[in-house]
Amino acid sequence: MANSLHLIRHQLEISTRGKGFTRLDTTINRWLAGTGVKEGVLHLTCLHTSASLTINENADPRVLEDLQAWMDAVVPQDGQGPLNGDGKRRRYRHDDEGDDDMPAHIRTALTAQTMSLSVVQGRLLLGMWQAVYLWEHRSAPHQRQIACQLIGEQDSGLLKATQLNREIQSRHDPEAWARDGGVDTDVDLMVDRLHDITSD
Repeated sequence: MANSLHLIRHQLEISTRGKGFTRLDTTINRWLAGTGVKEGVLHLTCLHTSASLTINENADPRVLEDLQAWMDAVVPQDGQGPLNGDGKRRRYRHDDEGDDDMPAHIRTALTAQTMSLSVVQGRLLLGMWQAVYLWEHRSAPHQRQIACQLIGEQDSGLLKATQLNREIQSRHDPEAWARDGGVDTDVDLMVDRLHDITSD
């Protein structure tokens, strides 16, 4: 099958639990599998000023806990800014949404809003111990959007198979035989078999 270069745009909708890390690479790889792109580059942009993107340890959760503790120490969310020339702290002027408002913006400025990742064999190219995370800097849960721009070679055969799979999955009705008096029609048997094949 012929391959061609394509640009594919997508937006991830991520629910956070408040301050901390939400892993993204599993969700991204699931989306990539449906694009038909085997080799390329994925560019991610966090569309917020109080959350960021990072690649870090995926095995030991204490790494993420230590990172969060470090950030809490460097940029406290108590509504007070850094020491001034007199050795005193003053409240941030920008505190419209609470004590964590301005600190979340500072945390974002210290980290990254964008990243570009290689796609190889239809998956993100990451090291064994690496994962991609959305780092939420606000205390409360939020809905976050991550813009995805994928540039790569799209395998037209794989894309057609993926589209067929989606079509079959959307039409599959495992209870259809019951409405037909318990008798499988040729169409029911064909759809069931196609469903089995595309589920493998």
